[in-house]
Amino acid sequence: MGQGVSLIGAPTDIGAGMRGASMGPEALRVAGIAGRLRDWGLEVEDRGNVAGPPNPWRPARHGYRHLEEVVAWNQAVHDAVLAELALGRLPILLGGDHSLAVGSISAVARHCRASGRKLRVLWLDAHADFNTSDITPSGNLHGMPVACLCGDGPAPLVGMSDQVPAVRPAEIRQIGIRSVDADEKRRVHEARLEVFDMRYVDEMGMRDAMEMALGLVDSRTHLHVSFDVDFLDPTLAPGVGTPVQGGPTYREAQLCMEMIADTGCLASLDVTELNPARDLRNQSAELVVDLVESLFGKSTLMRRTR
Repeated sequence: MGQGVSLIGAPTDIGAGMRGASMGPEALRVAGIAGRLRDWGLEVEDRGNVAGPPNPWRPARHGYRHLEEVVAWNQAVHDAVLAELALGRLPILLGGDHSLAVGSISAVARHCRASGRKLRVLWLDAHADFNTSDITPSGNLHGMPVACLCGDGPAPLVGMSDQVPAVRPAEIRQIGIRSVDADEKRRVHEARLEVFDMRYVDEMGMRDAMEMALGLVDSRTHLHVSFDVDFLDPTLAPGVGTPVQGGPTYREAQLCMEMIADTGCLASLDVTELNPARDLRNQSAELVVDLVESLFGKSTLMRRTR
């Protein structure tokens, strides 16, 4: 058998502003994610779902919505991801909203420090997710995971790894960004996050963006992909809570995934913000599974490679 891959469901919309992402893991399973990956020679284990508190659907308190519950879900995700990494397996987090990336990437960062590997995080998203409680009126934590990972957020999330910050901004590359408000944009610039927004993709092409984003990735690199489904244009993937027009085309998204696969360094993956309540006949989930296959070797390339 091939590489060991573990599916970890986290069925919650605890950090989101709209209900429905809690159904994302099951929609991905219905779309056949396990069987489709097995078809590429992978040894796939579905570990089921981690558990956490129900969504109380309360307004924000002290700048955050559902902070205690978000922490509980992220701790469960952190522990599950870290356990799979310790077994030498590749964890795929089936979200759930994107606040869960705090737990998964905190675990990855901890694993990388323990194993002496370099970390590179590719954040595929329409949003920078670099908000803090003082610049977002909603308090929804799915808009804050990158900030939390970089050390700016509530202490229980910021401190979930073995080091603060869990991740340095220099270890992150953001791709597909196209919805950032003025205060968040200022924070992104101050942190010197490397962002390949849709203006960059339009001007330079997805190939150039990915070559830059994958620069210096080598055999010592643990490559983590955090894939928010709203990265895709909503005409392709309507099943998201926060759609933003002007995202990558199908071909651009495929090229992105194939270039990641070409590195041979993919070692962990988040799939988040799939909202079946907004979808059409599960088409978004099926497209996501198609793209995840491309991360693991499915390719449109016909020419010979060395």
